[in-house]
Amino acid sequence: MAAHFDRRLRKAAVTTTVAAVAVAALSASQAPNVTADANGRQTTADNAPTSDTPSQESATGNSPYYTDLPPLDSPSPAPTIGTPASRGSSEAGIPATVLDAYKKAEAELRQSKPGCKLPWELLAAIGKVESGHARGGRVDADGTTIGKIIGPQLDGNGFALIKDTDNGVHDGNSTYDNAVGPMQFIPSTWAWAARDGNGDGKEDPNNVYDAALAAGHYLCRNNWDLSDQGELKSAILSYNNSQDYLTTVLSWLEHYRKGTHEIPDGTGSLPVGRSDDPGHGSGSSPSPGNSGTGTGTSTPRTTSPGPDPDPSPSPSKPSQPGKPTSPGTGSPSPTPPAESEPPAETPSPSPTPTDTVHHLENAGGTGLTAIAGDTFAEKISTRAETKDGKAVGKVRIRFTVVGDTDATFTGGEKVTAVTTNASGVAVAPALVAGEKTGGFTVRATVIGRSVEALDYKVTVTERVADALTSISDDPLTCAPGGEFADRVEVKATRKGAVADKVAVTATLVKSVLDSTENDKGPYFKDADDKAVRTLTGLKTDAKGLLKLPKLYADDTEGTYVLRLTTAGGATITVTLNVAETEPEPDPSDGASTEPDA
Repeated sequence: MAAHFDRRLRKAAVTTTVAAVAVAALSASQAPNVTADANGRQTTADNAPTSDTPSQESATGNSPYYTDLPPLDSPSPAPTIGTPASRGSSEAGIPATVLDAYKKAEAELRQSKPGCKLPWELLAAIGKVESGHARGGRVDADGTTIGKIIGPQLDGNGFALIKDTDNGVHDGNSTYDNAVGPMQFIPSTWAWAARDGNGDGKEDPNNVYDAALAAGHYLCRNNWDLSDQGELKSAILSYNNSQDYLTTVLSWLEHYRKGTHEIPDGTGSLPVGRSDDPGHGSGSSPSPGNSGTGTGTSTPRTTSPGPDPDPSPSPSKPSQPGKPTSPGTGSPSPTPPAESEPPAETPSPSPTPTDTVHHLENAGGTGLTAIAGDTFAEKISTRAETKDGKAVGKVRIRFTVVGDTDATFTGGEKVTAVTTNASGVAVAPALVAGEKTGGFTVRATVIGRSVEALDYKVTVTERVADALTSISDDPLTCAPGGEFADRVEVKATRKGAVADKVAVTATLVKSVLDSTENDKGPYFKDADDKAVRTLTGLKTDAKGLLKLPKLYADDTEGTYVLRLTTAGGATITVTLNVAETEPEPDPSDGASTEPDA
């Protein structure tokens, strides 16, 4: 049988003797808290968590993956599992462009989501088990794989059942979904996790820079801190919900943390011993071009949605024990032909819950409003229903932020997918308002089915303060035609807390009772040194403080009023005096103190 990229070994068959040696070697050399069972598979010493992420919401759709272990640290060659393969420098190293993509993704996440603490070694571990680092680094100068990497179709036949969600755009399959690219995203997850990692204006799951950055954002969602072992395991399991997957990724993570090196693109080794390799586990030679020691010259997978045709003949079956053969020929005795039977009709697949959705209903979240920078108090929720109004559970709903806004869902994403519960309701993560004010839309759609979208109108209003206080009580005085020595400074608060980034308007008005702008007295200066008596666009700083520009006075003496207002109704007035200063008394002008003659 031809070796296929998309069928990867899940469990290796080994003899008892080899397994015993492998267990001892793994126990001594692999990652902390990682041991091996009697079949050479890794297990964690502690009870790893299980993910509640369904296949449709995982990054890969829980597709198959490579389970080869890292090179052992033992100086003596350790026995291999299945087909012997070189564990030399090509396997220990990472192709240059792929390694660069992992490190660039870590650097970007360090800036955008510092609390996640994503190590590039985790991306490398996942990239290894998902695609062998893009098939040994077979990428072009921009990081795009030479030939698309496409996993098996997720048709429920040994895999999860995920019907087509992208009309075959990424995987070439308009019936079912396939995982695609070096990080093996299913199209429905790529739709919201996609990133442009190399700055070319495109989001391509077959580009290692785009895929690595998308994987980083995926692993950093839910505000996970990947330096915490429990949250690290949860993130990995959400990528592919398998305990074997978890332990394999953790093993490679620890391996790369101990050190690795860069190798030329295209010279990395592909993992070996996949479930569709001929003679797997028997020690026979691997398929041509997929030896595990090679240079990445195997035929790339393209956009065919299903398994490749098998051009090689199946090995002949041995004769049944005890069955005599014809004398002198060594051939088995002829058997009568079996009676032909009409082919059985293939039953039509039962409709999935998604197939039964007729429309979406609003289950909460109409007319949401929040102040800039705040988290919306109410969450958007959508109910999936059949034509007759019955709830439909286990349906994936995609929520997308649409419009000119910097608002996002918790975690910084503008697109998220949520599965409906038994009541048919999917609740989106909380929305976080950005700094842009105005209205936008959150759109709910059914993943995998053409159903009319449901739109939710959302509004972000200005930051507000309910109180303004002056920092100084000293009177502000200026001589006619001069400038005020001190500048006005105020503090804004809301419910007693600091109100930062609050817009403030300052106007020199005619009186406390007349808010009309004054045409004489104190004034500010614009960029052209012209007098202005109203300032807008002022904002308090992170401590809620605002210091106004310098004030000047014309030649008109008198008492004037400066009014400051904010959204939310906070107001304060400051009194300004323009008057000639009283001259100091001259001692020489006083009466003579000399005695009369």
